[in-house]
Amino acid sequence: MLVLASIVVAAWVYLAVAHGYFWQAGPELPHHVTPQMARVAVVMPARDEAEHIEHTLCALLRQHYPWPFRIILVDDNSTDRTGEIARDIAAEDPRLTVVQGQPLPPGWTGKMWAVSQGLEHAEDADYVLLTDADIVHASSHVEQLVAAAQAGEYDLVSEMVRLRCKTVPERFAIPAFVFFFAMLYPFARVANKRSKVAAAAGGTMLVSQAALRRIEGVSRIRAELIDDCALAREVKQGGHAIWLGHATRATSLRQYPHFRDTWQMIARTAYVQLQYSPLMLLGTVVGMLLLYAVPLALALHTRGITMWCGAVAWVLMAALFQPILRRYQQSPLWGIALPVIAMFYMAATVGSAVRFYRGKGGQWKNRTYPSA
Repeated sequence: MLVLASIVVAAWVYLAVAHGYFWQAGPELPHHVTPQMARVAVVMPARDEAEHIEHTLCALLRQHYPWPFRIILVDDNSTDRTGEIARDIAAEDPRLTVVQGQPLPPGWTGKMWAVSQGLEHAEDADYVLLTDADIVHASSHVEQLVAAAQAGEYDLVSEMVRLRCKTVPERFAIPAFVFFFAMLYPFARVANKRSKVAAAAGGTMLVSQAALRRIEGVSRIRAELIDDCALAREVKQGGHAIWLGHATRATSLRQYPHFRDTWQMIARTAYVQLQYSPLMLLGTVVGMLLLYAVPLALALHTRGITMWCGAVAWVLMAALFQPILRRYQQSPLWGIALPVIAMFYMAATVGSAVRFYRGKGGQWKNRTYPSA
């Protein structure tokens, strides 16, 4: 038991000091930087987004960008008024082009197929901003993204947008989602050319046209469900520079009012992340039990040195969670609940595998995708 307790403490000490400082609530884009001349095209795939589309498009059209700027929305065969609303806005502002998406061909995910069609209309741009239809961008956001890409000579600049965190299920799951994502892909290592870690957040991805041409657009990742990280891997190959940080100027409108919604958010791609591997699933379950459940069990159900080891590990994980909780303006007491939150994530990951083997994995926007 003492050996197990020592392993748990050592694991959290390593995560605290030697894992890219993933727990920090940064980096962030610099403020008040003016970019050099660069043409920007925004490509936005949209399917059944009538609830959000007017708000997000109008926010983009209010950008204070001093150089040529336009928006290409691809209506991915929506069954609601998404396309109609977008076309009404386009009639008032020529910077917006609405493309009617073609039927989904075999071997493509819906989002990647829509993005591919949008890129065909963006070939004259120096940078392409790939964004989702539920993301609201502040008026200076595009300008700051381009300035950061130019200053750092990055082929990809991406941000984890501020996710909605108002309901109890959102407060329970969303800060932890950001924490776990950063643990999996430490942002400092993403920006390090010598590191193989590559990741991006799909809500905001500014990609240079040169990089898109080098990787043949999105055709290589046409079947990927976790398309943002797949794109980052393609762009970073060969030592090219990418950057990932936390957004201060982009916010998601996506709501998760019930626990089943947050469960679905996790289960949709969790087993995809594990490459559909039972061995990786087993390793993930064992790892999460070791990191989160064991410290709680040791602290509450043992005595002596093992109890103190469990308590130290529990305090460490709660402390590392605090910067993200502050970022989302949540109570620090959520740090104490991190073992329970982690077990929820672990159960949803197992549920993701069960869904896959039942032929229901990879569901999104009323489509079910097979493994790539």
